[in-house]
This record gives sequence, C-alpha cells and structure tokens, in this order.
Amino acid sequence: MRIGAGMVGQHHSHGSNINNGGHKVGYITNTKVIKKKRYIRRVKRRVPPLPIALQELFDACRDIFKGPGTVPPPEDVQRLSRILDNMKPEDVGLSEELQFFKTKNGVKGVPRVTYTTICKCDNFSLCIFFLPSGGVIPLHNHPGMTVFNKLLLGSMHIKSYDWADPIDSSNASSAPSHLRLANVKADGILTAPCNSSVLYPTTGGNIHAFTARTPSAILDVIGPPYSKEDGRDCSYYKEFPYSAFSSGETCPGIEDGKSYGWLEEIDMPENSQMDGIEYLGPQVMETSSC
Repeated sequence: MRIGAGMVGQHHSHGSNINNGGHKVGYITNTKVIKKKRYIRRVKRRVPPLPIALQELFDACRDIFKGPGTVPPPEDVQRLSRILDNMKPEDVGLSEELQFFKTKNGVKGVPRVTYTTICKCDNFSLCIFFLPSGGVIPLHNHPGMTVFNKLLLGSMHIKSYDWADPIDSSNASSAPSHLRLANVKADGILTAPCNSSVLYPTTGGNIHAFTARTPSAILDVIGPPYSKEDGRDCSYYKEFPYSAFSSGETCPGIEDGKSYGWLEEIDMPENSQMDGIEYLGPQVMETSSC
C-alpha cells in the first residue's frame, strides 16, 4: 500500500483521537490518573507493559529484510506470518470499542483513508491503514516488494492480481496494446480476526485493492518501502473483465480454474489520497539501526 502525505497529529495526555470525515481514529493507553496524597512528595507511577508482540515483530523485520532486490526465504516468511497471525488490535493501541470502529454507517462524501507509520527505515516499514465504511484503497502495485497484510479489525473486500504468464498473454492478443492481461489471485471478503497474508514482487497478488465493508484497520509490513528515487514508485490500475476485449476467445487457463482480467495503468485516482496521522500506540525499542 502506498504511503501518502506527511503525518499530522496532536498529543493528548490520555490518548489520541483523530477526526476523519466525522469519525475518529483513537488509541487506547494504559496511563491512569494518580492523585497525589497530601504530605507525600513522591508518586510511584505504574510503568505500562512493554509491547511484546510489536517488539517481536520489529526485531523479526530487522533480521529478515535485507534491503532492495532481496526476498525473504520461506522459513523467514513463516516466522513473520506466525507473529502477525497472533497479533491483536491492542498490540498497536487499538480496540473495537473506539468510536471509529463503532460507526457502521458510511461517512458523508468520499470516505478518506487514514494511515499512520509505526516505524520506517531503508529496509522495511510498519504502517496501519484505517478505512471507514465504504473506504477504498484502489488497485495498485508493490514493485520489488514483499508485503505482509494483517487485518486487525473490521471486514473488507480484497481483489488482487498477478501479471499473466507470457504464453497466456500471447494467446489473448485482441486487446488494445495499453492493456495487459492479469491473473486474478483473490476476490473475496476478509473479516477479522483472521490470519495474515503475504505477497511477493511477482506472485501472491502483488497488485491489489481493498474496499471496507465496515470500519477497518489493517497492519502492513512492507520490505523494502516505496521509494520513487530507487525505482519503487506506486502504479495504479483500472480493471476490465476478460470478456470486454476477448472477441469471443476462450479465456486462457480456464481449464485450470484460473480467472483473468485486463489492467490499464492510470494516473493516481482521486480516492487514493490519504490523511497521515501521528502514531501514538505502543512504541518499539530500536536498539540498533535497521
């Protein structure tokens, strides 16, 4: 998923609420108000528990992601997937009791997606995306990236593609040259709690889109992050059914149960604009540079 505008936010003494089109994204904290008793000079403050799951995720990412041009081996993918599968909303300061997730009706106007960055370095980034009901992250790609997605709260529709094999594309030559054949990898509903998913630079549904059915929060682990300077800029696509340009031809791979569509690269859609907010959840200890 693409990281958009710079983050903005406000600190509050006992949590944070960010207005998002009439709805708020907040954080839960463990801070309690401790009243000072008369004649007692020192007040012992309770230290919040360390974010064990988030710290474990950060440490694993630092070990696993080696930078551009690399893909984690299967054993490392399993390690990250196992950590993410066990993560809960509270591990990043979220709760279904927050007002943002209680609002079931769509916002007025175009629902704006909000994101926050937990941490980011040259090799990887940890981000959370907040989608109000009806919010959309349009069809986009992840060039040269391995991406893990973990739906923490809510329910959303996901559709993803990988580029079709050259032999399939050559058998479907009736489409205009600006369209490219792609294989549908996923087209269904995802509802929390659920396991994480992973996509790779050329497989696993590298091109995907999300549409929130209810207010949702999804945690993204991206390695390496987007970087226009390093040739990892985000591209957006418009999809067409295979039949729209098939001229009656049989869809390639249909005997194997595969489904195809045509993708056209487009300029950044208006609904891809996101609002950045400051991350105020549990923090990670960066003992060394990642």
